[in-house]
Amino acid sequence: MPNTPMTIKVPGKLMIAGEFAVLEPHHQLVVMAVDRYVYTTIEESNQNYVSLHDFQLIDLNWDYENGKLTIHTDHPKTVFVQEAMRIAMVYLHEKNIQPGPFAISVKSELDDASGKKYGLGSSAAVVTSIISAILTKYFPTYTKELLFKLAALAHVNVQGNGSGADIAASAYGGFLQYASFQAGWLKAASKEAKSLSGLVEGEWEYLSLQPLRIPNNVYVCVGWTGKPASTAKLVDELMKLKDTDPAAYQTFLDASEKAVYTFLKGVNESNTDLLFEGVKRNRAALARVGNQANVAIETPLLRTLCDLAEEYGGAGKSSGAGGGDCGIAFMPSKEQADELMEAWEKAGITPLTIKPSSIGASISEL
Repeated sequence: MPNTPMTIKVPGKLMIAGEFAVLEPHHQLVVMAVDRYVYTTIEESNQNYVSLHDFQLIDLNWDYENGKLTIHTDHPKTVFVQEAMRIAMVYLHEKNIQPGPFAISVKSELDDASGKKYGLGSSAAVVTSIISAILTKYFPTYTKELLFKLAALAHVNVQGNGSGADIAASAYGGFLQYASFQAGWLKAASKEAKSLSGLVEGEWEYLSLQPLRIPNNVYVCVGWTGKPASTAKLVDELMKLKDTDPAAYQTFLDASEKAVYTFLKGVNESNTDLLFEGVKRNRAALARVGNQANVAIETPLLRTLCDLAEEYGGAGKSSGAGGGDCGIAFMPSKEQADELMEAWEKAGITPLTIKPSSIGASISEL
């Protein structure tokens, strides 16, 4: 393969419905890939280099030996990058592919230029983009499923938890109906696996994902509250409810399941009323469980965002863990979507020019 630099672009994500519940086996979530991207460029080099432009980390040396990959820096932001590179290299070596030295560089547009964090899933997209770049160069026959599984494993190895829905959006693109592989299952399976390739080429029993087509007459609006949120902290707080009040937690799971089912029925039947009803039910389930767990999933500004969406004829909810970050609304016409975004702006909510991204990890034409 000629040594011309190649760039992979990978979309970020927004969660649509089924948050928190997706952490339990067989509970469905809907996730959307968005048209903000992480770009990873790879090329052969005389030495191994990695550059993370968003953190002004340029030409850091790295090496790989006996399944261990080390980036020579103590900067904490390299931890996901290091594990993504390690997983990709272990897989290649198991396939008897031994790359020579290469340089890899990562640039993200998921956060605002001023450093504002929108909650579009940057660590997941970075991990997916790095593994995709390495595979595209050295193992170009890879499948989206392989990319997803390698990236999910790298992410769980660093973070310790998570549903993997953000990885799925980055790998596959579009709207997805998703049920998580279950991080606990993956960690246990990883310990027992005789090889990485055996683990990622085998069946992941809880995992399911399939593409969805949202009706053409539904318009997606995204608003940012100006307050970043910590997903891990919110998840930890909510999971305490599972121990302290299991009945309330189960009620939430049931309500979430019904809401997501209603949303999916609306999507599959192109019935906008049902789709909006599913969004409203999911909003109510999240707000209720947040109150029970004493966690502000629906902050005052997110509440305003959702109320305005309903006032203008659609439905809105927090996206992801809530507690800040973005809210999402589905509107029945372009005019109502435009009116909603004007109303958001007046209420102190920043409308984002974010649209669904129909493609996942792919070679960038830039």
